[in-house]
Amino acid sequence: MAKIAVDPSLSNIQQALRDKGYEVVELKNEVDSQNCDLCVVTGLDSNVMGIQDTSTKASFIDADGMTADQVCQEIDHKLQY
Repeated sequence: MAKIAVDPSLSNIQQALRDKGYEVVELKNEVDSQNCDLCVVTGLDSNVMGIQDTSTKASFIDADGMTADQVCQEIDHKLQY
């Protein structure tokens, strides 16, 4: 099953993903995103400076305004491709 890094503040999404069988790690720093298939963030950290360096090739999902079910559906959809 896929490995998903999730922002620590999104505990409801972490639990929903675990319930679906995903391996979930807390996304506290850039090292946590390595070897993950997807990362779920809150959207609070905007790229104000325009820096585009990345430490992972994983896709990101902005969970701002989304329910846990919506995030799970988005993840399921992204992992099918």
